[in-house]
Parts: sequence; structure tokens; C-alpha cells
Amino acid sequence: MCVLRFSNRLLIAATLMASALGAQVPRNTSNDVIKNNAGLRMLVDADHTQPVLRIVLPGQPLTDRTIQVDFPEHVTVRKSGSKDANDVEHIYMWREGHQGKAPIWRRDDHSIEYEMNFDNGIRMTARATLQEDGVLFDYEFKNSSNTDFNLLWAPTDPRLTSIFHDVRLERTYVHRKGAWALLAENTPSRLSMSMNEWLPARYLASLTAPIPDVLVERRNDGITYYYNPVRVDEPVVATLSQDRKWIVASFSHDTADVWSNPELTCQHVDETKTLSPGGRTSLEVKMLILRGSLDQVLKKVIAERSSLQ
Repeated sequence: MCVLRFSNRLLIAATLMASALGAQVPRNTSNDVIKNNAGLRMLVDADHTQPVLRIVLPGQPLTDRTIQVDFPEHVTVRKSGSKDANDVEHIYMWREGHQGKAPIWRRDDHSIEYEMNFDNGIRMTARATLQEDGVLFDYEFKNSSNTDFNLLWAPTDPRLTSIFHDVRLERTYVHRKGAWALLAENTPSRLSMSMNEWLPARYLASLTAPIPDVLVERRNDGITYYYNPVRVDEPVVATLSQDRKWIVASFSHDTADVWSNPELTCQHVDETKTLSPGGRTSLEVKMLILRGSLDQVLKKVIAERSSLQ
């Protein structure tokens, strides 16, 4: 990633000037490591120009890639008045590797953020805050145009590898009817399918979205969509580590459905909003990372969900 470089003398002078003016010095913090009291660390992945964060478990080397987060995966909008619900515009799409222009990262205590401007007059400020039980992802959008958008979608995409990788969805849970259940429990045949038959796939469970009459749908792009026939009662997806000691769980204030791409073991709980001309709105996702039980996760979701935007 592009890094701003200053000589020591210039950096000291700039810092003193900012201090005198009471301002914060913007700087690229792609090499900074943020750490909480539990030993969890968060840093920018310098192998990609576009924003990716890595969350490193206590005791693991900084090179560890067990938890990588596309921050966000894309930004998608739809103009009000569109006759086709699928008539959307991807104003940002994450790309792998060194492509495009790197953002300027700014750090403040346990948070790291950047800004991105889009051609249609929308500005996004993306901020990740390392907390004692995980990471809060916040996207603030400002619309300086006269266009009204009835859809704004910026999905946070945590990709789980190593001890959390769960390609058969044997350790990935959702909460429904007052109890935890496997997201894919309605498809026991997945355990004996060949990988070519099982993947690529998306597995969804509805919170508020209609449940389709057809629960297995193979689309033209070759991806098979599976739908759990039972609604969830909390917007959360949780994945246990192989030894079942660690849990990664993503939740939001609200969402139509929760889902995972098992090949990546990603967790999607993304809410959508509207964005009026001259308006502002925020989208937030919390990712819990802890040693404990699913019941502990549920308590945190219930306690924190209402505070999310």
C-alpha cells in the first residue's frame, strides 16, 4: 500500500504545528497494530491496496491470516423510482492485490478509518474499532447530490480460514426459536457430497425476508442457493473453531437474512438503508471474537444489538 513518508525532522515539525492548531495529523497507519487488553490485534493488510483488515488472535504471529475482513466488500446503491428491483449500481467493488489508489488511513486510540469519495456525490467514512470482545465496523455515508437512493448496501465480509474454516458448515450456527442450530442442518446430504457438487454455494436463513417455496435453487451463474425453512430470531451468524474454544460471530441491528458462503466461511448479516439528497446515514456490524460459549454470544448480541445503527 502507498505509505506517506516523512523525514524525522519534517514529521516532528508537522506534529508540533498540528498540536499548536489543536488538529489531528492525518497519516497512513497501514503499519500500525492496534491491540486490546485480551491480546487481540487489528491491522491493515498491506498485501492489498483496497481496504482489508486482519484480526490476529492472541499468541499468533502478525502474519496470521485466520480472520481477514474486506472492509467493505462493495458499496451498492439503487436510485428511487427504478422499476427493476435489481437495477443497482456498484459504486465500489473490492479488488484483490495492488489495484487502484490506496486510502489514507487515520488512527485514533483503538480505531482506524479512511474516507472514500464516489462519482455520484456520495462520501463514505469507514471506521473499525477494536473493542474488548471484538471489532465494530461502522460506515457513515453523506449524500451531497440531489439523487434519492432507496437502497444503500455496504457488506462487511469477514473471511475465516485455518481453525475457523468450515466448508461443510458443521460449526456455523444461527439462532432460532430460542435455541442455536446449525445454519445448514436442513441439508444433511452436504456432508457426503463431493466438493464439486457442494460448491459453489450460498446458505441463507431469513430474519424478515420471505422464505422461498423452493429451498434449493441452482442459478445461471452456477452457484447453488440453499434456504433454511425456519426463520432466525436474531441477526447473527457464529462459527466455532475446530477445537470449539474460540467463536467468531457477526451481528447487526437488523437484516433481511443471514448467510454464508461456505467456501470462504464468510458471515453476512448486512443491513441496508436509504439515503436521501443531502442526507446522512450509517451502517454498522459487530464481529465478536472470544473464547467461550454460544450462550455468551447470545447475551452479548441481545445486550448490544439495539445500540447498532
